[in-house]
Amino acid sequence: MIDITFLGTAGSLPTKSRSLPSIALSYEGSSFLFDCGEGTQMQMMRYGVNPAKLKAIFLSHIHGDHVIGIAGLVRTLALNNRTDELKIFIPKGFEKAVKNLIVFDKPIIGYPISIIGINTGVIYKGKGFTVSAFKLNHNVSTYGFVFKEDDKTQFIEGKCKKLGIKGTMFADLEKRGYTYINGKRISTKGLTVPKRGKMVVYAADTRPTKSTITAAKHADVLIHESSFTSEYRELALKRKHSTVVEAAEIAKKAGAKMLIITHFSARYKNLDIINKEVHSRFRNSVAATDGYKLHI
Repeated sequence: MIDITFLGTAGSLPTKSRSLPSIALSYEGSSFLFDCGEGTQMQMMRYGVNPAKLKAIFLSHIHGDHVIGIAGLVRTLALNNRTDELKIFIPKGFEKAVKNLIVFDKPIIGYPISIIGINTGVIYKGKGFTVSAFKLNHNVSTYGFVFKEDDKTQFIEGKCKKLGIKGTMFADLEKRGYTYINGKRISTKGLTVPKRGKMVVYAADTRPTKSTITAAKHADVLIHESSFTSEYRELALKRKHSTVVEAAEIAKKAGAKMLIITHFSARYKNLDIINKEVHSRFRNSVAATDGYKLHI
């Protein structure tokens, strides 16, 4: 099960109801952050994301609204007696800028922190999943991220039932590739089909790009920034952001199963117009609010 929690859904400026950008993804007992806006550690506590389970932080780009929260978070982890390593990923060339955010608290940080500059491709391998990076189009070097669960195999229920396979026999088949029924050796051949791992794609500040369409091909969830409604398309072009409609078109072209939009301009006091626009173009979509949770 992949659990996603939106910790901050504002863009550039926080509002009374929306904090700065950060998304937590939890998988098999570990948590990962995608961007880390100011106050992220408070949002983690507010919305039930355990900081002790945090393994890595993936920063899309160096703009302050996406990274300033690093300073408070690493200090909080230190004061909670963390000993495990924390990995922080940032576009290559900006490692020193992240280091400067945490250097002031170096005397109290008793756990290792690795700051890793990234390019495109696989940047992190965990148990049963990978995280890859792909280029976006913003006014500073920016990357999107793909969380991809490893592909697996799934037993064909009808065939297994017909052969009398049950209980611990499935474990034998998974571990050894065969089991025995009444002295007869039964292999997995013909009893399984491939099962595609779940995939979550995060495209932070960006204009619509072909790289996002490629990365999000048939994704279970595409999370895409949507700073403006169509009324402000010229402003989106100028600032290299995306409109709600443009995010919906990307999701359509990618064949994504679900679209979640986030990173909204402070000019929107509520999300009514944003919801109306996105639903008119992509039916299975959500305009995220702080604290919104999704289980896939």
